[in-house]
Amino acid sequence: MKFVVGSDKMGLKIKDACVAMLKEQGHEIEDVGTLSEDKPMPHTLVGAAVARKIQSKEADLGLLFCGTGMGVSLTANKFKGVYAGVVESVYAARMCRQINNCNVLAMGGYIIGETMAKEMVEAFVNTDFHPGFAPARVELLEGQFKIMQDIENENFK
Repeated sequence: MKFVVGSDKMGLKIKDACVAMLKEQGHEIEDVGTLSEDKPMPHTLVGAAVARKIQSKEADLGLLFCGTGMGVSLTANKFKGVYAGVVESVYAARMCRQINNCNVLAMGGYIIGETMAKEMVEAFVNTDFHPGFAPARVELLEGQFKIMQDIENENFK
């Protein structure tokens, strides 16, 4: 699977830990920055860079990291077709894929440590949209996702 990742300075340590884990598993990674503490990139630039790669389908999934996860997710969600969920638990990382069909995971280096970040990425990566749900629940979730896309089409002009 191909990932695009990005962080500001505050998310750099957990980004690097997650990237190392994913590379060890054989995934392809494109890191759009921050690449070192002495050359930080602002959350708006990395959020936009990851979102553009997801929007153009140059990557399967995106991972964003900043102090809280909020700034990068707010920026990424300004791009049509990008669904960035900011999460603070393994459960929420799983649910943002399973229920909301997120294609970008955002998290904060001020909030979680490296071990938790890796567990959250694992949950996100290993979960699909609505697996194992009853047909009526699948229909509901797909309908809700379609409504979100309709709202997106109406408002992103």
